Amino acid sequence: MKQRFIYIVFIFITVFQSCDYFTIKKDTRKPVARVNNTYLYKEDLKKIFTKDITKSDSLLLARNYIDNWVKQQLLLSKAQLNLEDKKEAFDELVKKYREDLFINSYKEAVVKQYLDTKITADDIDEFYQKNSQNFKLNEELVKLKYIRIGKDVLNKKELIKLFKSSKKEDLDSLQSKELFLKSHHLNDSIWVKYSDILVKIPILKTFDKKQLLKKGTFIQKEDSISLYLVAIKQVLKRNQVAPKSYITPTIKQMILHQRKLLLLRNIEETLIDDANKKQQFEIY
Repeated sequence: MKQRFIYIVFIFITVFQSCDYFTIKKDTRKPVARVNNTYLYKEDLKKIFTKDITKSDSLLLARNYIDNWVKQQLLLSKAQLNLEDKKEAFDELVKKYREDLFINSYKEAVVKQYLDTKITADDIDEFYQKNSQNFKLNEELVKLKYIRIGKDVLNKKELIKLFKSSKKEDLDSLQSKELFLKSHHLNDSIWVKYSDILVKIPILKTFDKKQLLKKGTFIQKEDSISLYLVAIKQVLKRNQVAPKSYITPTIKQMILHQRKLLLLRNIEETLIDDANKKQQFEIY
């Protein structure tokens, strides 16, 4: 009996020593910095280097990283010491952030896989008709053409004649001579913000806005170095409904947003129904 007891004690000591060997094994990692009881190891620096970095650059990068790490740890240590009473609230915020990160990442993956991103002309027409009153302008839009040429350019009369013409072939001819134009905007079929026009053609600021923003307005104005020609084709005033062609990019974004919300709502409902059938949750 005594021998058996001694044998059991021997086995216990052997097992204990074995466990101690594995649990208190010396850390072989090489530290490069320490702040209190927190260490930065050499292997932690590997992630900051690129394959093509030089030795001198790597030393500088490592030094900067270590300095920043030390400052960060010292600040963290000081903050933890002085804000101990906020630890529970901070832990709750971290928990909430972690949960939101998982959920939002999952939602983004689902949207990326299942969202229908194809938007047809009919989709845009339908959305515009249903929501047109929500697309009122907060500033004026203008359709116009404009050129700026050197005051003493040799073919000035020809350029003016081509600009004033309403024939397509004359417009094409004018476009072919753009090397003679200091700046220009010849596509009068698209809407442009009035504020953008003033930035591009500052000389227009000298004109009365009410007189300028009229359909059919033509301006020929010279300064010390340039000649400006501006022809206003069409104007939309504030609070008028924005034209579909102008608002189409916004409509596409809104349609996609609506589809995204609907997709996520359907997924949440399906998730709840499925979990309810499997009795995965209860509400007391």
